[in-house]
Amino acid sequence: MSFRKAPTRVSATIGGKEIILETGRVATQAHGSVTIQCGGTVVLVTVCSQPLDFDRGFFPLTVEYSERMYAAGRIPGSFFRREIGRPSERETLVSRLIDRPIRPLFPKGLPEDVQVLASVISSDQENESDVLSITAASAAVMLSPLPFAEAVAGGRIGRINGQFILNPTVKEMAESDLNIVFAASADALVMVEGEATFVPEDVIIDALEWGRKEIQPLVEAQVKLRELAGKAKMAFTPQEDDAALLARIEELAAGAGLEAAMRVPEKMARKDARKLVKEKIVEALKADPTYGEDEKALSSVGDIIGHIEKKVVRKRILDEGTRIDGRDTKTVRPIEIQPGILPRAHGSALFTRGETQSLCVTTLGSSTDNQRMDSLTGDVTKTFMLHYNFPPFSVGEVKPVRVSRREIGHGALAEKALKPIIPAGDGFPFTVRVVAETLESNGSSSMAAVCGGCLSLMDAGVPISDPVAGVAMGLIKEGDNFIVLTDILGDEDALGDMDFKIAGTAEGVTAVQMDIKITGLTTEIMRKAMRQAHEARLHILGEMKKAIDGPRAELSKYAPQHAEVFVNPEVIRMIIGPGGKNIKAITAATGASVDIEDSGRISIFAPTAESMEQAKELVQYYDQRPDLGKNYMGKVRKVLEIGAIVEIMPNVEALVHISQLDTSRVAQASDVAHLGEDMLVKVIEINGDRIRASRKAVLLEEQGIEWKPEDTARPARAPRGEGDRDHRGDRGDRGERRERRPRRD
Repeated sequence: MSFRKAPTRVSATIGGKEIILETGRVATQAHGSVTIQCGGTVVLVTVCSQPLDFDRGFFPLTVEYSERMYAAGRIPGSFFRREIGRPSERETLVSRLIDRPIRPLFPKGLPEDVQVLASVISSDQENESDVLSITAASAAVMLSPLPFAEAVAGGRIGRINGQFILNPTVKEMAESDLNIVFAASADALVMVEGEATFVPEDVIIDALEWGRKEIQPLVEAQVKLRELAGKAKMAFTPQEDDAALLARIEELAAGAGLEAAMRVPEKMARKDARKLVKEKIVEALKADPTYGEDEKALSSVGDIIGHIEKKVVRKRILDEGTRIDGRDTKTVRPIEIQPGILPRAHGSALFTRGETQSLCVTTLGSSTDNQRMDSLTGDVTKTFMLHYNFPPFSVGEVKPVRVSRREIGHGALAEKALKPIIPAGDGFPFTVRVVAETLESNGSSSMAAVCGGCLSLMDAGVPISDPVAGVAMGLIKEGDNFIVLTDILGDEDALGDMDFKIAGTAEGVTAVQMDIKITGLTTEIMRKAMRQAHEARLHILGEMKKAIDGPRAELSKYAPQHAEVFVNPEVIRMIIGPGGKNIKAITAATGASVDIEDSGRISIFAPTAESMEQAKELVQYYDQRPDLGKNYMGKVRKVLEIGAIVEIMPNVEALVHISQLDTSRVAQASDVAHLGEDMLVKVIEINGDRIRASRKAVLLEEQGIEWKPEDTARPARAPRGEGDRDHRGDRGDRGERRERRPRRD
């Protein structure tokens, strides 16, 4: 008897492809589970929750995305041959893509520890699993008992020959100038993350509006699946603020100077002022007979003050158009730029915008410094990397120093922004790494990494195609009234309704990222934000140009020196040597990195010009060509009846005919040539790969006798004569001797 019910399946056709959502077949003990399939790609997503033991002060949602190598018929390349362990950069980035659209849809104050796990269990290496995972995560939560506002679906937008494509294949993406991942509900976009190749802002807006409409069948499919197989939702009543307590704290906040504190322009001074206001309010409440002994009321003071601060700041922006630091809504904070600030780095720049500061450093390396990563599609190689660091001192805090998901995400966004301007191909064979150290942060530090990273590339002499700058846009929306904010502060990000990061050149966009906290974001708002961001970007690019007009004419003298050498492919094995002996010796002697291609092209990266020349000489030593008429000291490698084979150069051998071994007649080559001994010879003939040499010519020159080419001409075959008879006679004598031996019985 089976305890299992038949699985429930729904499907939707998106971009000409069928996407199937199924529940009830696997992972049935999870609180919600879904498999999603497109082509041969299948992702399993589960959600489980458990009640919190105590209020942690935040919603403990954990999202983990993992790629099982068996999904593509591969064995992990790690030592343990297991996937479980530290997630790859892609897995971390996809986990963020899933987390960002679903987190705001859980009700505030939900007392549950929630875990969402997404596992790629089949991959056809054509249909991407990341956007499928976003949809399946939403469907799994919809099926679970957890309260959830509404279904969201994920999609990817590409553009080929001016035509938008929804969920393009990996092959199609190689031809696309647009790669935007987005999540949308029935009514609005809720998340955007993507890159583009200098695409105009209006095209980005049109793509997002088109994609939101096209993805709606997947939203409807989730609603249908929920109706067919969803579990009853748990009872949850959001806690409401005590109206009397709220009124009392508002009264105390007005008296303690909260509004004045929120007008302090400097971040740390404002933080201290807000702290002082909170302390005054808490002291006043403790002295109040109504709340003095109410621990619950006292513990909620921080949240209520935050709510009041939000109202104060938003009202002032909407009514006065004045922001926390006194700027209007479109002004970019003051910018200071110092290129070349680090004397020994290959390229560096200190970019400061208001109270956000990023130290960006560019380092050039050889192809051996490429980043190689294991993935479902095979080994992936990156020649450009941008790493973003956010140390705790940048915001005046004490925390453990580790690479967080946020740092990986911000670095990936800045990398997308700069990647289109990095030179590709053989013209610039270096591996490029940019590190953005956030030294101070008050909003938009990832966009400071874009600006500073571009400046450091130019300072290093990297021939970028165009400068790139980035800016973060915010939004304050109340009803139908809204204001878009340029270059937002950290507090404006926290108190606002949108964080929209846009990077690009003067001509077009290279990267975008958007998260919103409201249910609806109209096309009108997005277009206004894009136009305002374009104006800000032009201003920032102008400031960058004042500091450094373009890439340096030459690479830093501390950057690796590069040269290419072409050799005969047949000598590659000699350059490498047995077990890599020769190439290791070259590297050890010069400190250079030597990359060898099967075609015979050898790229040499050396720390100095001197070591470069030394490395070139050592490599070319194995690919020398002899000159006609020149003497060479060689080593006898073989002794034959007709003469000797002498190695006159590495991997270059010449035949010394028996007639050319000495000035007098030589009966047997072994009388003069001995295996392994040195022999000085003259090259007398080169015919393609066949080389003839002469010891006789050298000996004649040593005796002062003029050497003539005819002296070493190949001798004509002699007629049979006495020598032949002697030779046969010797054999005959030996034969007679053998016949005279007594036969054994």
